[in-house]
Amino acid sequence: MEHWPREGDAEAMPRVPKVPKSREPSESRKTFAASVRRERHAQGLTLEDLGERSNLEWSYLSQVERGIRNITVDNMDAIARGLGLPLRDLL
Repeated sequence: MEHWPREGDAEAMPRVPKVPKSREPSESRKTFAASVRRERHAQGLTLEDLGERSNLEWSYLSQVERGIRNITVDNMDAIARGLGLPLRDLL
């Protein structure tokens, strides 16, 4: 009995093109980062203040605001709560 596809049979598996990894942050990440910084400044908060409110390190928040960190949805929610906003307002 022949098994399909056979392991190691290159022609048995369809080739899927690889998506190149981008070094640039996405527009969504940039938008979120700018929104967080703008709102934090509008509220007169330091990174340390927002860190205490959101239970995140100020250094992490700094990286988020600069678009360096690819942040999780849970941390996005924590930041929004720390700013007293619904998450959608930062997106």
